[in-house]
Formats: sequence, structure tokens, C-alpha cells
Amino acid sequence: MIPQNPRILLSNDDGIDASGIKVLERIARTLSDDVWIVAPANEQSAASRALSIREPLRVSKRGEKSFAVWGTPTDSVMMGVLSLVDGKKPDLILSGINKGQNLAEHITLSGTIAAAIQGMELGIPSIALSQTYGFTETSFIHWETAEYYAPPILQRLFERKWPKDVVMNINFPDCLADQVSDVQMTRMGRRAQDQIEVHERADPGGRAYYWLGFNGRESSPLEGTDLKAIQDKRISITPLHLDLTHEKTLGDLAASLGGIVGG
Repeated sequence: MIPQNPRILLSNDDGIDASGIKVLERIARTLSDDVWIVAPANEQSAASRALSIREPLRVSKRGEKSFAVWGTPTDSVMMGVLSLVDGKKPDLILSGINKGQNLAEHITLSGTIAAAIQGMELGIPSIALSQTYGFTETSFIHWETAEYYAPPILQRLFERKWPKDVVMNINFPDCLADQVSDVQMTRMGRRAQDQIEVHERADPGGRAYYWLGFNGRESSPLEGTDLKAIQDKRISITPLHLDLTHEKTLGDLAASLGGIVGG
């Protein structure tokens, strides 16, 4: 259970100047007056759990409780918890609000999710938040939807206990706040096809270069999944954890591959 007026640390993968973290700060301040921000200095989308162990980290102070880290989302949370947040460690870490969805298999790519996972690994309850929108930069983003619904949802989560090795992943649908149908607890979905494509182009000198991008194709997700909830204009909340073991395969192969292998 999260205490009253918790010490909250905010981070993200879109960078400290992103619109989403400004929305998240407003949300956090409805829940507490002790809010800290430690986030990447520039965009780190799809950085996943990258940790800078071969390069030094530089920090720029943006305010009394605000710091930009020249590193990844994981670096930022590590720096915040272990160095930059003065005094007691945070009671809660909120990561986001990500510009775009963090659903299905793409969860493993997400720097937003990675920041929350790092908080969880440091023993702090952690929640990732994302606002879905269209696949182009010209698409309108309904930040007001996340800002309207996040405070009561977070408050309800605070009143519950969840396992220490679980991260909560919240996605808000791409619609107006009054078009949201409801809130649904979901499981991680799986797309029918990969949405990432390789685009080959040429520079002014005729030399080829390549760009990875989303193709924007919709899948046909199963009921109960995060993908289906967002498709149906529901707010999706998925409890995530790090045990990637496939139990059935483990059981199937244990008898034949366990033990000593002879030459």
C-alpha cells in the first residue's frame, strides 16, 4: 500500500522536455507535494533496459527536484534512487506518460516499461503509463484522457497491494475522455504480425540507408488482452513481471535434457 503524500519519482523514455512527463507531473501533484523528476536529457524510445556501464553519466539540474540525465531510462531511475533524490528513497515511481502505446510484445522494447522495472528491482512500487495515438507524428494526442483518468486509477491502485516483483502497465485509449468505455485488467497480448518494417532510402549522394518504422497495420487481438482493450476504447491495466520462463517447455524437456550429458 502506498502511504499518504508519497515521495514520487517521475521518469520516462521520451525525455525530460516531452509533453507526457509534464502531464505526468500535474497528475503526480494531485497525489503528493513531494515530486521529483529524473529523466533522460533526450529521447530514448525503444531503449529497453539499456544501462550505461562503459560510459560516464552527466547530469543537468533543471530545478530543485528536477534533473536531466544524459543516459537511458534505466540510468535515470538508478541515478534518481541511488544518488539524486535527497534523503529517503521514493515511495513510488511513475514512468511516462509515454507518447504512444506500450502493448503486447513491444513491451520488451519500451524504455517507459524499463524505467518502471528498474524501480521495481530497487524495491519501489512502480507504474508505467502510456497514451496511445495514431502512427504518424501529425496524429492528435489525447493527453487530457490520461490526465483525467490517471489520478483516480492510481489512487485505487494505492489502496491495494500487489507483489513486489510486479510492475503495473497502464495504457489509455486514443479517444476523448468521455469516449472511454471502462477500465479493464488485461494480460499481455500478441500481434498477428510484426508491425516494424525496414524502409530503404537513398541519401543525396545516392548511398543507401535504412530506417525502421511502424507499418500501422491493425491486428485482431484476443479478448482479455491489452490490445483488445485499447481497440475497444478501454483503459488497459496489465500486471507485468520478469519471469520469462516457459513452464510447459521446461517440463517437457526436463526429463530428456536434464542431468549429465555424456560424450
